[in-house]
Amino acid sequence: MGTTLGDIIHAEPMTLEELSGRDIAVDAFNTLYQFLSTIRQPDGMPLKDMKGRVTSHLSGMFYRNVRLLETGIRPVYVYDGEAPKLKAAEVERRREIREAARKEWKRAREEGRIEDARKAARASSRLTGDMIEESKELLTALGIPVVQAPSEGEGLAAQMARENLVWASASQDNDSLLYNCPRMIRNLSISGRRRVSRSKTYRTVHPELIDLELNLRKMGITREQLIDVAMLVGTDYNDKVPRIGPKTALKLIREFGQLEQVIAKKGLEITFPYQEIREIFLNPPSAELEQPIWSDPQPETIRRILCDEHDFSPDRVNRTLERLEHARAKLDEPAQSSLSDFF
Repeated sequence: MGTTLGDIIHAEPMTLEELSGRDIAVDAFNTLYQFLSTIRQPDGMPLKDMKGRVTSHLSGMFYRNVRLLETGIRPVYVYDGEAPKLKAAEVERRREIREAARKEWKRAREEGRIEDARKAARASSRLTGDMIEESKELLTALGIPVVQAPSEGEGLAAQMARENLVWASASQDNDSLLYNCPRMIRNLSISGRRRVSRSKTYRTVHPELIDLELNLRKMGITREQLIDVAMLVGTDYNDKVPRIGPKTALKLIREFGQLEQVIAKKGLEITFPYQEIREIFLNPPSAELEQPIWSDPQPETIRRILCDEHDFSPDRVNRTLERLEHARAKLDEPAQSSLSDFF
């Protein structure tokens, strides 16, 4: 779910080409769910191999990362470790949503409601342990670094950005900002033309750059206060406070300074452990990290994973591998733009 901060966050549209030469830490779980959600048949059926195993995640990881490498972007995938105990309720809530969506998907398909089926199918996406391991194996074969976080991947990706091991973190969730990530990229893995729901029209989705310090200055608050704003509108560790949206939450924190004062002055009934949640974002588990290293691709391993094990088209995979070979030259190119180009 992440934290919904709406239009109080300023995001600057950009192109993939403007990110050429940049090292970017990618939230792996977030990206895998995107691929499982979007790479589907018109009725919502995910891509599958001849044994009935889902392959949407592998298709996304392969073709999208070759595109990023062609653009000169150097991705590093950061995988979640053990989730904080406070997230258990959110994990269960998501499981219930997926199960309800799976049942609706089945009904809609049987009744011929194709658009409803596709919509429900997107919400039913389930990431398994096998999918996680397959994606790691494929990324390694592509020569892309894989980093295992001790806890939430967004927290470690933010640490990598702060330590200048990467230029930015890429995720769809604003939690990256709460973890003190200086620069965050949205839509890195889903940019391009996307069909508008219940319509035959399409819209173009562009990458967006969110600068944390710039946003804090615009809002007139500190990161600690941003965390308090997030808790009012809901995080992975607590439900939102009723009748409080992002703009109202920001106004309250500006006026009273911190969540404790908002509770006292406005008489709010807060049942979630806000001090513990605040600590999760302020002091997440860290790790001793080294500069990521991109290695040479392993074409035969890629062919084995995709073609031999999961029935991908050999011709299409081979054509993409040729593109990958040409893209490798871009990895050593220097960054071609600076932050000042975007603001």
